[in-house]
Amino acid sequence: MTTITTRIIHIEWEGPYTLNSISTLTDAKDFGVYQIYGSHAVYGSQVLLYIGKADRQTFGVRIKQELWQLNKDARAVQVYIGRLAGETTPSTEQWSQDIADAEKLLIYAHAPASNSQYINQIPEQTLRDIHVLNWGMHRDLLAEVSGARWTAKYYAMPSYEIYTTGVALNDKNGDSSEIL
Repeated sequence: MTTITTRIIHIEWEGPYTLNSISTLTDAKDFGVYQIYGSHAVYGSQVLLYIGKADRQTFGVRIKQELWQLNKDARAVQVYIGRLAGETTPSTEQWSQDIADAEKLLIYAHAPASNSQYINQIPEQTLRDIHVLNWGMHRDLLAEVSGARWTAKYYAMPSYEIYTTGVALNDKNGDSSEIL
């Protein structure tokens, strides 16, 4: 029998930050996943544009490298940052892996307007047993995103069917009768 280990990634979200105020986020805890909201020519204003990661460089460094100030309504761009949390800080390698996996699953589940990677295809084996729990100011993100739901983990169940009681309720006479 195979044992399946579910990995739960907790993310504590804060925001909104402006593009100018984000540069102050350079502490030892300022790593994780972030969301960018702003104006999009097709989808309108204040929509989820992008989900990214700040891994091995802080939010303040990473987000400044992008060109969100070129958005047609750059003054209204909002940034939400998500720091990973839990009982103990994992190794640098595990923390980095958790950041990467959370980013991939969140992108696939929410399909932000300006992300292209991970929207059409998800790394099945890597993400199928991961759950991301979004806490705090997660804005438009689902509170929980499960790899079990967003991967094809359950698509090929050999005996998947709708449950039935074996009793047909309210037949043509209004009586319940047993299905033969």
